[in-house]
Amino acid sequence: MSDTYENSGEISDVDPDVPTGPLELPLDQWHRARGGRMVDFAGYWMPVQFEGIIAEHLWTRESAGFFDVSHMGQLYVSGDGAESALEAVLPIDLSTLPVGGVRYSLLLGEEGGILDDLMVTRWGTGFYLVVNGATKWDDIGHLREHLPDDVTLNHLEELALFALQGPKAFEALAPLVTGAHALSALTFMRGGQFRIGGVDAWISRSGYTGEDGFEIAVPAEKAAELADLICAQPQVKPIGLGARDSLRLEAGLPLYGHDMTETVDPVSADLVFGINKRRRNEGGFIGAGKVLPIIAAGAPTRRVGLAIEGRMAAREGATVFSGETEIGTVTSGGFSPSLERPIAMAYVPVELAAPGTPLSIDVRGRKLAATVVPMPFVPHRYHRKGAA
Repeated sequence: MSDTYENSGEISDVDPDVPTGPLELPLDQWHRARGGRMVDFAGYWMPVQFEGIIAEHLWTRESAGFFDVSHMGQLYVSGDGAESALEAVLPIDLSTLPVGGVRYSLLLGEEGGILDDLMVTRWGTGFYLVVNGATKWDDIGHLREHLPDDVTLNHLEELALFALQGPKAFEALAPLVTGAHALSALTFMRGGQFRIGGVDAWISRSGYTGEDGFEIAVPAEKAAELADLICAQPQVKPIGLGARDSLRLEAGLPLYGHDMTETVDPVSADLVFGINKRRRNEGGFIGAGKVLPIIAAGAPTRRVGLAIEGRMAAREGATVFSGETEIGTVTSGGFSPSLERPIAMAYVPVELAAPGTPLSIDVRGRKLAATVVPMPFVPHRYHRKGAA
């Protein structure tokens, strides 16, 4: 689940209680005191960078980056029938999700388009959802509309959310954490209840950079104290939204509002893995009548990765060509600090989606040579079960 710097958007008018921004998050003054360059993002003041996007990007790939993602929506769905009620809304198989298990899913509209992507975790008898900040008020409204009255939806506004990402994230966090189980027991997409500096924290081994790392939910009133504690570790530096975006692009991870929208189906977006096998067979979720036939027949377009020759980056909106024929549009693009070359994602016809296919991109009137390449651009380094 993305929601990075490129995905700026306005909070929608779901009801009169929806706040208007930009608002301050719990770490607002903490960021400013450390030289964070603040921008209005998803209705909040957030840091786009501290030392510089490239330096922060490379630090995260080599060590551990601390991200404040408290703008994202943290929700809790509980009550009798919560599991079946959520399955009626989301294309997820919750019957196979263990306590502490984390799973990627999609919020779909009636026409099969993607309204948001999100993470779902089983918390005891209920479910913890993390949704994108720019869409959270729409998501809350959508869920309240479709969940039955005996199922409760709580917006956990009292929690802050951090992401600690990078190959040294475990090394930095482990000495600070206590709990019934060791932090090392967590593998990719598993979470548990721990304490950091004596404060209760929910920690999952997940994130959106392609690196090993953790997402950490803590009480908002303790956010600055715990941010100080984590960033006092020599492996850790605070990282802004700019590097978060370049990291997720290198990891080939789609960004809501750009690579995914309500006009894009999960098959075209290459996100069918977010619709579990049982749900593909049984249906019974919002949008199933539109999406399942596309899964069976295939979509006419596909999200692909593009490697671009030269040093000039192709940004969102640039036109993609096959020969002289316009075939698609770049949805995310930029310069890769790790690869030292420009990369992009775009939707192209499936017959032109095979790796090695030569294409070109129009950037300010200049045609740049590009080649379809497999994603991720930079290999993922998640700590999976059985890894050393």
